Amino acid sequence: MLIRILKTYLRPYRRNIVLVLSLLLIQSIANLYLPNLNAELINNGVSKGDIGYIWHIGAIMLAASALIMGASIWIAYLSSRVSMSFGRDLRTSVFVAVERFSARELNKFGAPSLITRNTNDVQQVQMVLFMGLTMMLAAPITGVGAVIMALKTNVKLSGLLLVVVPIMGTMVFLLLRRIVPLFRVMQIKIDRINLVLREQISGIRVIRAFVKTRFEEDRFAQTNQDLMTTTLSVTRTFAIMFPSLMLVLNLSSVAVIWFGAKLVDSGNMPIGNLTAFLAYIMQILGSVMMAIMMSLMIPRAEASAERIQEVLSTESSVVDSLNPQVPTQRTGLVEFKDVEFRYPGAEQPVLTGITFTAKPGETTAIVGSTGSGKSTLLNLIPRFIDVTGGSVSIDGIDIKDQSLESVWSNIGLVPQRAFLFGGSITDNIQYGKKDASEEEIWSALEIAQASDFVEALPEKLMANVAQGGTNFSGGQRQRLSIARAVVRKPRIFLLDDSFSALDYTTDAKLRAALEAQASDATVIVVAQRVSTIIGADQIIVLDYGKIVGVGDHHSLMKDCQTYKEIVLSQLSPEEAA
Repeated sequence: MLIRILKTYLRPYRRNIVLVLSLLLIQSIANLYLPNLNAELINNGVSKGDIGYIWHIGAIMLAASALIMGASIWIAYLSSRVSMSFGRDLRTSVFVAVERFSARELNKFGAPSLITRNTNDVQQVQMVLFMGLTMMLAAPITGVGAVIMALKTNVKLSGLLLVVVPIMGTMVFLLLRRIVPLFRVMQIKIDRINLVLREQISGIRVIRAFVKTRFEEDRFAQTNQDLMTTTLSVTRTFAIMFPSLMLVLNLSSVAVIWFGAKLVDSGNMPIGNLTAFLAYIMQILGSVMMAIMMSLMIPRAEASAERIQEVLSTESSVVDSLNPQVPTQRTGLVEFKDVEFRYPGAEQPVLTGITFTAKPGETTAIVGSTGSGKSTLLNLIPRFIDVTGGSVSIDGIDIKDQSLESVWSNIGLVPQRAFLFGGSITDNIQYGKKDASEEEIWSALEIAQASDFVEALPEKLMANVAQGGTNFSGGQRQRLSIARAVVRKPRIFLLDDSFSALDYTTDAKLRAALEAQASDATVIVVAQRVSTIIGADQIIVLDYGKIVGVGDHHSLMKDCQTYKEIVLSQLSPEEAA
């Protein structure tokens, strides 16, 4: 999976990679040439006292060293550029893939896991690419070249490699067999710690209100300890393995000097050749060490690549039409025809047999007990989820046959949980219409009954909005969310329990202003508060995912027992009448 991702996202950077390979080859040749020059210097220059020869070879060695240094700097620059660009492109692809997900896929992965996959997991793959370009590609070039040069220098001493390399290979195999499963577990536990931390930050008020601070501290400590235990197992393995590998490396050097000294003493090997052979042995074992370090990083990167690929390869259950149809006239007419929706694997559908029409210039209200499917029904209109039976059409064309952009551009949505983005009030209102003028923004705020508290702010429209709008009250957030939808001037308003945090007076004023503004638009309201929808032109009553009543308030009070019970639970008989 790692190779597949690298091949896909490295195509634009092939020239840079070829250049890195060329520089690595030049650097490796220079590295291999230096010990040979050093041997010649000792054998022919130092031993004979030839100062001119020493200066000549010394100058060549300095030039080779400068070449190695320059190549190293250029390799590091190109490798970092390629790996950072690769990481940017991969993060973008993951983000775009998540943006296409429907609510079903988002719930499947969960926000904490998606964040980890787009940050920590991408970073792991990015790091292994950088290390691969700077180390992994250099290791085989240097290793193979050093073996050839070592054999050329002395065949007998080269026999030590037949002992050392298998020992290091066995140690690496044992290490990988223990480490690889732990890396996969680590990523899952990082997901878990992100989940707990996200919950605690989002729910800090609830935690304090119920005096659960100590409980949450213990829960986070347990999750943190769990991650630490797994990470500790990995680091302990490293702590044992690296000193062991260094011991093998140092013992190899001792063996080379021991046996080489005997060859020098017997006259079968010049002293300069011994120093060159020792340098080649260090290069060979250094290449093995680099390969080992990469082999430790690759399993974790592979686990991360699998998680990234899982996101990239997941198809959204909501697919844009390949041949989108465009309504001849945009009026905002919404029709449900025998609609059914059920979650994958569910025994019973959430909605079944839903048939009604929401007309332009009218307000259609959806009421029902908790869990009756009101919000699910509303989410079918902008295709956050797709129907599993029947059809939903806008302006006479099934929404599945229209482009998603076309559907969304005609909808003004106010979600059940009023969410504001970090920035200013202007930024948030212009999220509904990016070129909205200041006059249009104030008009939308006026309709949403938000102009008073915005006017009272020192910075007015440029007042800061914290992420999620947490520096505003629930009612203020709802009104700003409504203003964001109003400024869009859509054909269809979808209001999902959007007045729940408002007092009755503000609620009444807002509905009156909205009715005047959206006189030719289709307004669909989901509400728990009966007073919000009592004057609606059409009320849809849901019970366990089925429509049990359709009509206005007075007709439903006579003919629908479910609606009557809901109304009388909130209003007196006199008020209901």
